[in-house]
Amino acid sequence: MKKHHLISVGIAVGALISSFAFGASTDMDHSTMSMQGGSAPADARDPNAYSGGFTLDSGPYALPGERELKLADEQKFGRIWIERLERGFSKESPYTGFEGQAWFGSDINRLSIKAEGDYSNGVFDETRTEALWAHAITPYWDTQLGVRQDMGLVPNTTWLAFGIQGLAPYWFHLDAEGYVSTQGRTSARVEGSYDMYLTQRIVAQPRFEVYAYGKQEDPYYGSGLNSSSLGLRLRYEITRQFAPYIGVQWINTYGQTRTMNSLDGISSQQTSFLAGVRVWY
Repeated sequence: MKKHHLISVGIAVGALISSFAFGASTDMDHSTMSMQGGSAPADARDPNAYSGGFTLDSGPYALPGERELKLADEQKFGRIWIERLERGFSKESPYTGFEGQAWFGSDINRLSIKAEGDYSNGVFDETRTEALWAHAITPYWDTQLGVRQDMGLVPNTTWLAFGIQGLAPYWFHLDAEGYVSTQGRTSARVEGSYDMYLTQRIVAQPRFEVYAYGKQEDPYYGSGLNSSSLGLRLRYEITRQFAPYIGVQWINTYGQTRTMNSLDGISSQQTSFLAGVRVWY
């Protein structure tokens, strides 16, 4: 009983002290109290200094000369990517096709050069070369702006080029561009592909490309949907940078373009068997 009595007295005394303290705090004058903060002490460490006493490019600890410490998005990179260098075999005639891209710059801004075309019977049937400024707008998408030059059997035409390139959901690679020529003609191109890794080295790549023109250009192409290609390539990656492949490709022409090709004795449908190599470094 005596022990319980002492515990009760202790609780009562504690409650009484707490009530006095709370009452006193409500009447306390805070005007003369200084808040935490204010100026840092004279010997405080520089908040901008790195470990070891160095900053990036300013302050008493900066290294002389060009700044050595750079973030990843400040670095300059370059790459040459030959997506396809192939020999195609069809009923019409064998041909050599190529498509590649080279770029140099940072993760945000870069200069990009694209080239695509076909070579057969000793001449370039059609080539497309583009010089573009690519600017990243998201981690997976770049906008593109520049010029395109057509050469070969088609008329030599200069175009203003603009578009977007990147990875769509589920890792579909997409490249969509619009063009306006110096003569006021318009064109559009959409290309997509997807890499399906069957094993760590064997990759199946379905690929499509669609062309459209706003105005007819006799006798090369008509207005509207012009042509489409659908292909499937199976490559073996000896290394990630070097991969030979085989494949098949179907090309179709439409509308006025199909009519003009028929008048010239050119089939509106073409099936080609492919053998080539994919290289980048």
